Amino acid sequence: MAKSLQSLFQAIALARNEQELRHRFMDGISDNFDVQRWGIYLLDEHENLASVDVRGVKDVFVERYEKVGRAVDPVLHYVLERHASAHEELVLPPGGWKQCELYKNCCSVYDHEHIMTGPIVGGGRLIGTIHFARVGVEAAFDYQNLADLNALCMHMSACLATLKTPEIEFNSLLANRLTPRELQIVELVAQGLTNAEIGAKLWIQENSVKQALKRLFRKLEVSNRAAMVAKLQDIFVSVDRKNFNLKK
Repeated sequence: MAKSLQSLFQAIALARNEQELRHRFMDGISDNFDVQRWGIYLLDEHENLASVDVRGVKDVFVERYEKVGRAVDPVLHYVLERHASAHEELVLPPGGWKQCELYKNCCSVYDHEHIMTGPIVGGGRLIGTIHFARVGVEAAFDYQNLADLNALCMHMSACLATLKTPEIEFNSLLANRLTPRELQIVELVAQGLTNAEIGAKLWIQENSVKQALKRLFRKLEVSNRAAMVAKLQDIFVSVDRKNFNLKK
């Protein structure tokens, strides 16, 4: 690889919004994965296609893929089912790639000789996919490529989770005692999310949420979630005050 993946991870972590995150991802891929064509597909809350960014292919390919390719894409089906990255040699038997419907009706028409797809996840569901393709006589993707894509997907998922978390504004010195992560957790508690749901939203372990809440209780001198929200709710500027149905 011409560049370290660490440089790419750092670049996407500095994105200030989803549009900038997509740009940093799209601009940093080819040198790291030796691909000629790549793209990112983002889904809405109903898992319908919300946006597509692609490089190296024309819109006509995207249209053809959506029309005749997506439904028969064995690599995508693997990703959808397992939330794990895959390439064609991982999911198909030897020789099966050029016999499958996706290759014959879509990929071969546009010289996509090898494909690899990875998941972007958030809140326990698939919120997007990353797609790579190599053309012509380029080598097939291997297990190192797969491991690198898994790492990239993890970072993209974490960055999107952070960017999708609504910003909180406070007007009290009390809130200034809390870290940015603690402020995020406070808001999600106020929205009624469980520890598991908060962990999934912020891409951290459920136990990390529990430990953060213990620290918050000590800082705020309270003993439970309801008391914490009650102590802080008057200083929220941008939290929906209608949703304080706390879950244990």
